[in-house]
Order: sequence, then structure tokens, then C-alpha cells
Amino acid sequence: MTANSRVLLGTTKGTFVLGPGAHDWSVSGPHCDGWCINHVIGDPVSGTLWAGGGGEWPGAGVWRSEDGETWELCKLSNGQLDEWAAADPDMAAFMNWTPTDVPFENLKAVWSLHRAHGGLYAGTNPASLLFSADGGRTWEKNAALENHPTRETWNPGAAGLVLHSMLSDPGNGDKMWLGISAAGVFATEDGGKSWERRNRLSNDAVCAEHHHPAAPRNGETGHCVHNMQRGPDDLLYQQNHHGTYRSTDGGRTWNDVTDGLPSTFGFPIAIHPRDPATIWVLPLNGDMAGRFPPDASAAVWKSTDAGATWEAKRDGLPQGACFFTVLRQSMATDADAGVYFGTNTGSVFASFDEGETWSEIARHLPTILSVETLSR
Repeated sequence: MTANSRVLLGTTKGTFVLGPGAHDWSVSGPHCDGWCINHVIGDPVSGTLWAGGGGEWPGAGVWRSEDGETWELCKLSNGQLDEWAAADPDMAAFMNWTPTDVPFENLKAVWSLHRAHGGLYAGTNPASLLFSADGGRTWEKNAALENHPTRETWNPGAAGLVLHSMLSDPGNGDKMWLGISAAGVFATEDGGKSWERRNRLSNDAVCAEHHHPAAPRNGETGHCVHNMQRGPDDLLYQQNHHGTYRSTDGGRTWNDVTDGLPSTFGFPIAIHPRDPATIWVLPLNGDMAGRFPPDASAAVWKSTDAGATWEAKRDGLPQGACFFTVLRQSMATDADAGVYFGTNTGSVFASFDEGETWSEIARHLPTILSVETLSR
């Protein structure tokens, strides 16, 4: 944990910001008018925060704050509220509603946010890639992804057809990777003018026959990517619906590194900020078995050899009668390799020794949908 690090939380009832204090962590929130917020990120230089979310009732949008306390909404699509209020002046007055021009139709929510090379990106449900060159005030869709030749074959996961992972190369603004559930991994090397689907297992991978539709088959990983992280160069990791995978060639091929974990199912994956061979995952017992830690005992599993071997880290985590779920964007690291995760039961756990021991730094929050850190 850095002295000035903050933990940014997206929840079902708004944005929350945790800050370290002398004896405990402060909690600021809820922000963003209680919207369902799927992802919150920040700029470590300016301190500007962005929060993306929405739903059927409010529509989709991105909130922006320069001080963490006052927030401004850029609304991207309308919801049921707008439809009903437009037809009922009394309701409009009661809700303090005024019509807003929105740039898009049929966006259910913003699911993820990403900053790269001076621009701001948003991934949405259904899966579209949006780009803003002015800090989130105006947005445009990426046409090449929108018109991808495989798009008609993309299938929604349980949360819908969501674009949830966006990774970029700090040294090359033309390179970017996306994770879409359940369509798989996509990459561009020409600044988003074209996208290549990258789901193939490596020739060395042994793929047993599975009956689950999200499982690997036909030489591919299975298209239900849950989360994806990037190391240096073309090193990628993904937590899939049916396994954990590593790629050293920018996603052109993937190796299964699930062996040694207690299950093939999980949502988040995190990578050490300086050691790309060190990664953390939080396996759950299976999508049809309750989606809680195996044996109802929580553990973060750590690998220091790029997934060749794994070790359970349980110190400080609830053992027995633990039925929480940790969702796809709910694990993050900070600049000092502190590791954080949030649960659907409203707790945030943190480790300040690279995942060896854990402590609960917040509790009784709404369902936590995302965790990110911000250091200044």
C-alpha cells in the first residue's frame, strides 16, 4: 500500500472510495446518484475519476469527478425512466427529470473503462467499444468492432454480452486487446481499424473433451472470458469460465495453466506490477455449484512461476461457512504490489505482503462489482 493510495469501488448502489487512515480506512460514498456502477478508474496525475454503469432504469452513462466528491454525468443512452417521464409530466417533475440528448440507442450499461495514450475507452453491454478524446465528455463507437464479421455468432453470458477487459501497450498506441463474454479475446495492431479474434489453444495444450458449452474444445479456449490482464510485451493472462490461461504471443495462442487450482471456474485474475510471473486468482466451486469458494473456505491462489504451480493463501480470510462471490473486475493491485478484492457481500480484503496474509478493510458495503487502486 502506498501512502496516498485509494481503493475505487464500483457497486450496485454507487461509487465508493476507500482511503487509508492512521488506524482504519475511511469510506466516501455512495456517489453517482446511487447508480449501479460497474467500473471506476482514475488518473494518478490529475486525480480525475470516471465511473461507468447504468441499467434498464437510468440508461447507460459515464460519471466524471475531479475531486472525488462532486460528479457529472455524461449520459450515453436512455432508460425506462426517460421513457416514462417523457410521457408523464407529473412524474417528470417528481423525479426532477429533464430530457437529455443521448448519442446512442440500445446500450444497457457501461461495463468497463480504460485510459490509454491520452484517450478514454468504455466497454458496454451489449458489446461495443467507445472512445473519448476529451476526457469522457463526448464518445464515438469503434466501427470495426461493431461490424466484425463474426459478430452474429457472439453469445451473451449470464450478465449479457459484455465488453469487460481492455488492455493496451504503453509503448505502442496501435495495440489493444479486448475480452468479451462470451465472444472471446480480440486484438488490434492498427489502432482499432481492424480486430482479430484470438482464442486458439497452443499446439502443446491438451484439451480433454468437456460437455460445458463454455469449456475448451475444437482447439480453442472457450469464448467466455471472465477477466484478462497484461504483462510486458505480449504476455497475457486470462481467467476463463472454464480455466486459467497464459499467452506469450499476444493471445494468438493460449496455454492452460489451471493445473494445481481447486476448480476451473473463477472470475478475477491479477498480476504483480513488477514481476509478470506472479499472479493471483480466486477460484470458486463452479457456475452450477453456487459460485462460492471451494469447501466454503476462502483462499486467494498465488503463482510465482507464471501458473506452473499454485499455492493457496488463506491467512486472514474466512474459513468455513464462507459463501461470497468475487466478480470479474473485483480484484486489483497497487504500485507496491498490495492486492485487494471485493465481495458480493460488501467486504473488501487487502494484502500488503503480496497476497501472503489478508485483512478486511471495509465491510457492509453494497455488492462490489469492481475494485481498482489509485496512487498519487
